[in-house]
Amino acid sequence: MTRKQRRLTIIGAAGVVLAIAAGLVLYAFNDTIVFFKTPTDLAEQPVAPGTRLRLGGLVKEGSVARDGGTHVAFVITDTEHDTPVTYDGILPDLFREGQGVVAEGAVGADGVFTADTVLAKHDETYMPREVADALKEKGVWQGEEKATQ
Repeated sequence: MTRKQRRLTIIGAAGVVLAIAAGLVLYAFNDTIVFFKTPTDLAEQPVAPGTRLRLGGLVKEGSVARDGGTHVAFVITDTEHDTPVTYDGILPDLFREGQGVVAEGAVGADGVFTADTVLAKHDETYMPREVADALKEKGVWQGEEKATQ
């Protein structure tokens, strides 16, 4: 084998090893990646029950129902479609109707989103970029452009 052939063989083998390593990393991330969806996305492209995702939008006015303990039911809307959400835990202090929210969890077989984490905006000018972009697409964005910094 000439030096050129040996060099090409080593480069080829290194390329194959890197491709396999990249494939294994992507496969490992498959279980931990959480996709962002809006209620309209869920209505147009339903996901399999148990699939983890982040659901973002506005808390629908008049939809928050508390059972006296830590269990809360509410509806997330993007003004086109609504998705019912249940959450068992302590909500952020700034959680309220009409405000932007991102809930992380899974959709059940009954279509109810069961959240294990709820994030609310933290001041008057911030909203998660994904939520703001989705609301802008629907034409219901009421904030200023600087709000998604």
